[in-house]
Amino acid sequence: MSQTDTVTDTGEIASVSGPVVTATGLDAQMNDVVYVGDEGLMGEVIEIEGETTTIQVYEETSGISPGQPVENTGEPLTVDLGPGVLDTIYDGVQRPLDVLEDEMGAFLDRGVDSPGIDLEASWDFSPTVSVGDTVEPGDVVGTVPETVSIEHKVLVPPDFEGGEVVEVNEGEHTVTEPIVVLDNGEEVTMHQEWPVRQARPSEEKFTPTEPLITGQRVQDGLFPIAKGGTAAIPGPFGSGKTVTQQQLAKWSDADIVVYIGCGERGNEMTEVIEDFPDLTDPKSGNPLMARTTLIANTSNMPVAARESCIYTGITIAEFYRDMGYDVALMADSTSRWAEAMREISSRLEEMPGEGGYPAYLAARLAQFYERAGRFETLRGDEGSVSVVGAVSPPGGDFSEPVTQNTLRIVKTFWALDADLAESRHFPSINWTESYSLYKDQLDPWFEDNVAADWPEERQWAVDVLDEEDELQEIVQLVGRDALPDDQRLTLDVARYLREAFLQQDAFHDVDTFSPPEKTYEILTAIHTYNDEAFAALEAGAPIEEITSIDAAPRLNRIATQEEYEEYVEELEEEITEQLQALY
Repeated sequence: MSQTDTVTDTGEIASVSGPVVTATGLDAQMNDVVYVGDEGLMGEVIEIEGETTTIQVYEETSGISPGQPVENTGEPLTVDLGPGVLDTIYDGVQRPLDVLEDEMGAFLDRGVDSPGIDLEASWDFSPTVSVGDTVEPGDVVGTVPETVSIEHKVLVPPDFEGGEVVEVNEGEHTVTEPIVVLDNGEEVTMHQEWPVRQARPSEEKFTPTEPLITGQRVQDGLFPIAKGGTAAIPGPFGSGKTVTQQQLAKWSDADIVVYIGCGERGNEMTEVIEDFPDLTDPKSGNPLMARTTLIANTSNMPVAARESCIYTGITIAEFYRDMGYDVALMADSTSRWAEAMREISSRLEEMPGEGGYPAYLAARLAQFYERAGRFETLRGDEGSVSVVGAVSPPGGDFSEPVTQNTLRIVKTFWALDADLAESRHFPSINWTESYSLYKDQLDPWFEDNVAADWPEERQWAVDVLDEEDELQEIVQLVGRDALPDDQRLTLDVARYLREAFLQQDAFHDVDTFSPPEKTYEILTAIHTYNDEAFAALEAGAPIEEITSIDAAPRLNRIATQEEYEEYVEELEEEITEQLQALY
């Protein structure tokens, strides 16, 4: 939102308490955007009580004092939508950081603003409608090549009435110039504004039935997320939340990626900002940033802006969903947003809930996650927004309020384990604590597109890993050698599941992404070893000879093979041959 917006009313500051400012003499409504103090700091009305208006300010408030003016725009916080959103890095209130850096260097001044998209840039508009056609809200009137990867579909805004097309302007235009004019006087431009707290309308919300393929075996194979689904990645410090989300952003089969760094440490966001422009999209070969937008809000930025960056990101995701695209949104981390809510709530002297968080914490989280889903757009296409939120519980305590409230909302839970991360097991997702409630509705897709026995193979792997977890408690007491032979063999099979299937090398050119077909082949190869090994054990072969065959360790190498089908076929034959030779 630009500071050129019309000022409808002026009041003055009554008090300042960190990011919370109270003003008097201001005729405002809830969620109106205001400009605070002589420097015009952007803020948002969050409470009105009598003559007193409470504002959360999205910039550092040091230096402003009672008596300074507060200007009300009379408009809610909105985002600029149109071509130019992709391949851009924003701050929490959608100011393009590269534009601001060109104007004032690495350190941003307070009170500055810039439109979210370049209003002067020209785009080559190709119409898909003609004079005399009738269009309705949400209809596509033309396309623009936004990036080398994404064709931007110009939509009739949802709040238009629609009507008959009386004028079409093909060719080069800026985003503010009319490209289609309707008989009722409405002018469609490439630029839209939309309030961030209001979900964009759709025709219908569906039950997701197609998985969001992540290329990570533990997620696709054991705990899948649907396109249009929600997932949480909780974990203690250093357990791999950020790197897991970055892997998802790089490799998931979404058309568009919106990555929100919400209150994260500066060095983590710096890594994202430096790495992403250099990455290549594995699907198209084009730069990954050509289908990505980054929202960078670091821990040293004002806490109130953490809330705006969350809502800015989900609104951008909905905009591309309305074009019929599948969007993946990564929020890292929602705990920092909850901490901002806690600080604002304490400044407002509200009654605290558990852990000092406000009583409405669960409602705010639910409002955010419920905007995910698989939708029928206003024009009849299908689009989806999948939301993956990282949670940073203090000390890795999953019983704390943010984690627990998130668990009540999301349907996929990827629990990160610091012990796994320290042992260099990546992704460090704990397979005994994680779960997915999407499995049943996604199984038909896997059965049709990968293998008919996908659910059975997955359940077999889960059962073996669960049995290993129980046996490890006994092993710690009496040692592995005290176990019966069949249980020792189960531990050996589980080790291959952990090392060859669950573990994945993000730095290996081949292993960093595992398609579902390869995930299935690795699982069936280990299952073959399991079946043949137990057959040999029942036939009287010694357990030491069974576990020491030459072919078995080659299970760990399947993941790094590009031509894995032939490799797996040969390996299964060798395993069968060597084990049957023992009896």
